[in-house]
Parts: sequence; structure tokens; C-alpha cells
Amino acid sequence: MPVNSFENYPMSWKPVLPRSSRPLYTALAELLQRDIASGALLPGTKLPPQRELADFLDINVSTVTRAFKICSDKGLLSSVTGSGTFVSYDVNTSTLIIPENPAAHHIELGSMMPETIPQADAITILLKMLAEEECKNLFQYSYQEEPRHKEAAAHLLNRLGLSVTDPRGLLFANGGQNATAAIFAGLFHSGDKLGVDPLVYPGIKGAAKLFGIHLVPIRQENGEMGRSALLAACKNDGIKGLYIMPDYQNPTNHIMTLSCRRMIAETAQERDLLLIEDGINSLFAANPLPPVASLAPEHCIFLLSLSKTVLPALRLAYLQTPLRWAAALEQALYHINLSQSSLLLEIASRLTLSGRLEHLLAERRRGAALRNRLADKILSGYTLLGAPECLSRWLLLPEGTSGQEFEAMSSERGLSVYGSHRFAVGKEIPVPAARIAVCAPETTEELEQGLHILKDLLDSLS
Repeated sequence: MPVNSFENYPMSWKPVLPRSSRPLYTALAELLQRDIASGALLPGTKLPPQRELADFLDINVSTVTRAFKICSDKGLLSSVTGSGTFVSYDVNTSTLIIPENPAAHHIELGSMMPETIPQADAITILLKMLAEEECKNLFQYSYQEEPRHKEAAAHLLNRLGLSVTDPRGLLFANGGQNATAAIFAGLFHSGDKLGVDPLVYPGIKGAAKLFGIHLVPIRQENGEMGRSALLAACKNDGIKGLYIMPDYQNPTNHIMTLSCRRMIAETAQERDLLLIEDGINSLFAANPLPPVASLAPEHCIFLLSLSKTVLPALRLAYLQTPLRWAAALEQALYHINLSQSSLLLEIASRLTLSGRLEHLLAERRRGAALRNRLADKILSGYTLLGAPECLSRWLLLPEGTSGQEFEAMSSERGLSVYGSHRFAVGKEIPVPAARIAVCAPETTEELEQGLHILKDLLDSLS
């Protein structure tokens, strides 16, 4: 029998367990999922303490704990040490950052896609490859890794300030998202905790949910992770690692300061954290700051993918990893990828070693700068965060308008943008903002049209 009377006792959730032959924790987890999905439990709701809920239901505390864990592993709950368990703010938000309704003919300012540019350099290399006797090998299921492939990868990593001292720690993956999934599969277990920014790339959220990894938002100071908050996450939440995007962070476009990079590297060494440094945007920087991986090489896996900065068709990523994790990560990559594309690997290597990749990067920067100048001009008077070479901008919204509301209002006007709710982690309501993908429209004329629609919408809200 319950210890306390709950007749007039305020509780945020008073479930009624059905009679069933199934385990009680399974039934309780399903009730919790159902009430979250239906909106009976809103994002940010604090759930009753586990002992209190167990007393109310007249069941063991361990039953409640197991039910909460099932829902936490699915990303539905966020636990804050000393504060309790909350319904995650983004629980009903899609993590699929792709055009959701192409048939609607919206101007695409949501999906972060690079501008379509002339591909003469890649075409020249491809035609030369096809004329060679060995070209038939490029279309086989398996691929033969050549020393020049790692030479090309090392060249790009060196360009960013990373020294490849042992090629055994240099691995290949079919894109950055695939590489992240392999890291989660090979080096993490369900229930492990990973520290992230309070606003993070949705692909990380989706992958973490898939593998049952709990994301812990690290409180920020001056727009980036603070040491005290990171140490608290190590002590109170027991995070195993940290995911960071120091260059042009998605979605805010923040460039991490050198002092913060050093702090994270030092903390990783002190607490033996597994750092995942995503360098997806690092090649955009003409003079990049030192990667965190260069400051803590034995604790950091660095990812460098090429689809956003070079060519979208190059679904290819290079991973520099400490040797202690290389074997497990290589196994995970093999079982997820089955085989790397010989064709893509060869094109990327030849682009890099021939110097043509630098021309493509220069074209990307020029095109992005033109589009960003247009955005700054049309949306002058509003806060757009991000450098001229960014693929997207972070738009701070007028007071009283949430990112979710702004996304819906933009959609009604024929625009696709992504509100801050899509990137939020944990129980906190995110800053009212939206990501504007300035390089996604097919033409600058289409971009200009979309920006004017945004300007009219913002003026109506101000």
C-alpha cells in the first residue's frame, strides 16, 4: 500500500497502470511514451521523483527506474543532477534536417546545402580516370586502399594543423554522419552520456537516440562551454565524452576561441574524456585556429568530411583517431559501411594531390560571400550571426517569437527555415532563433526573393 495519501497531492503525472501480463516497467514506459506523444506531458515538464511515483503506484522504485531508462534511451527524458527528470524540450521535434515537403515548392532556406557551382575540376579528373586501363577496378564492390589515399587525407589534415604521425590511425568513412554512427557503435554503449552544446547538429541527436546515448547539454559562458560546467558534467552526470564543432558551429556559426579549445583539451586529459571533434566546416577557414585534436591527440577523434566544403557527391570522411581506439573503430566502420567507394576515394585523392581542391574551396568561399552580403543587406537591422564564408546564418528573432513559431509562419509564406527547437538538447527552452541556409537556393535571385519574404515577416513581428 502507498505510504502517503495522494488524493489531493499535486503531481505532474499520475499514470494508471493497466492490468497486464507484461512486466510493470514495460507497461509504465509505454504509458509515459504515450502521454508524451499525445501532449498530456509537455516538453520541459518535471516528472515526479522516482520514489514518489513508485509510492503512488505501489510498485518498486527499481520498476520506475527501468521505465525511465527506456524512455531516456529513446531521447524522451533529460535528467539533471540535483534537479530531477524532465520531458526533453525537443521530444516531438523531427531530427530529419531535409526538405520535408518538396512538392510544396517552398524556397529552401532550411537544409544546409552548398551552392551549386561549376565542376570543371572534378569532371576533368573523372574523365582522365575513365580513360585509364585500371578504371574498371573503380566500379568493383571492394576497394584497394592505396598509400596516396592516406597521403591526400594527411595533406588536408595538415592544412588544418593536424600532424599525421602514424597512418594506422587514419581511417575512411562514407561521410561524416556515417563516421559518427561508427564511433557511437564501436566506442560507446547504450546508456553512456555524451556532453554537447545546448544547441547541436540534429544528426548527432538522431544518432545518439539510435544507439541509446544520452546527450548532456554543457552550460555555456560567453557563447561556449565553460570549464566549471564541463567539470560538473564529468562529476555529476558521468559523461564519457564530448562532441564539439569548434569551427562554424552548427547552428550558431560560433568559432570556438583558442582559450576554450585549450580548456577542453586539458579537461579531456585530466578526466580521460573521449572527444569527438567535427571538422565538417573547418576547410572554409582561410586561417583556422588549432584543432582541439592537436592539443589532446590521445583523447580526440577528428572528423573531416568533404560533402559540404568540396562537393556534395563526395560522401567521404577522414578520421584521425588515437591508436587505442583505431581497431574498434575500424571494425565498426567496416560493419556499417561494408566498403568504401573506390571511385569517390580516388576522385577526392586526385583533387587534393593535384591542388584542384583549393580552387573548389576558393569558389565555395566566393559564392558564400556573395550570398552572405545579400543577406546582410536585405536583413540589415536584424542580428545575423556567422562569417562571410558560412553556408548558413543564425538569425536572432524578435522578442516574443519562438523558433518553432517562426518556422511555421515562414512555411505559410512559402519558405523553409529551421527554428532553434530543432537543435535544442535537454529541458531548457532554446533561444528564439532560426537557421537560414543562404547557400541552399538554386539561384541568388531565388535567395533574394526568400530574404525579402523573411524581412517582411520580421518587420511584422517587430
